[in-house]
Amino acid sequence: MTDLWMPGATKLDIGDHAPTDGGPAKAIAHITWDVNATAAKPQPLVPYERLADYFGKNAAGKAVAPHILWDPFTGRFTQFVPANSRSKSLADKAGGTRTNRAGSVVIQVEALFFPYCIVGGKAYAHLADTPCEGWAELNAWTRSLGIPDTWPNGAPTGKPNRDATNWASKAGWYGHGDTPENNHTDPLTWPAFVSAPKPPPAPTKPAPTPIHEPYPGASFFVNGTRPALGKSSPIFTAMGKRLIAKGFGRYYAVGPGPKLGQADVSAYEAYQRSLGYTDTAATWPPGRTTWDKLQVPNT
Repeated sequence: MTDLWMPGATKLDIGDHAPTDGGPAKAIAHITWDVNATAAKPQPLVPYERLADYFGKNAAGKAVAPHILWDPFTGRFTQFVPANSRSKSLADKAGGTRTNRAGSVVIQVEALFFPYCIVGGKAYAHLADTPCEGWAELNAWTRSLGIPDTWPNGAPTGKPNRDATNWASKAGWYGHGDTPENNHTDPLTWPAFVSAPKPPPAPTKPAPTPIHEPYPGASFFVNGTRPALGKSSPIFTAMGKRLIAKGFGRYYAVGPGPKLGQADVSAYEAYQRSLGYTDTAATWPPGRTTWDKLQVPNT
């Protein structure tokens, strides 16, 4: 079941839930941009708690609250409305597309950031330059809501592309500046999508155990050039039982056992002669063709 509240996010429900209109699932990328800094005059980042309180407790902030406030420096999240509700961070002109509702979900994410903010003594010009802590988790959650890892109007660059046809027909991520009816240019940049984890490989089925004992090779049956009399293997027991079943039990004074004996050799040579082999072709050791025909059970 899809989580309507992002796992790991602080839940600060502001109420005022309302349904979306259906259609392609979307996520909207914003930055808070609460200070206008420059490369010449960078400014300290606004505290996360101040923004969380603004969207979660201040009347003016609630009126424009996103679904998610994300701190890319620490990986903290606060969520203000569930995923199946619209939020209010986009401008929505009367009579046009209902921007905040135009999808099965329209997840709005405000990243705590402005260009040339200072964190830990360092100024960051672009969101994508930050540690982007928590982005993998956020990206996984939006993907679970049916939002694909794509930018139908192009990845954010600060040069808006507000293609209304794409907006109406294509699921994916849209920058605030690339959304119809809006005149912002943020977020300027956004981190690259995180590859979805590959499913574990299907368990390898073990090869089926053969019904019959594979031919072990001529060397298995001999010691030098002579039969390997006295060699012990359950294969010899199974072989002897098959020879008896084939009508060559007269060579055995007692039942076949794991040690290769002369009775086994004599019975097998008689079996080979019964198949039409003569001379050296009928003598020990067994050949592959006669072995396969004997169908010795697998041991």
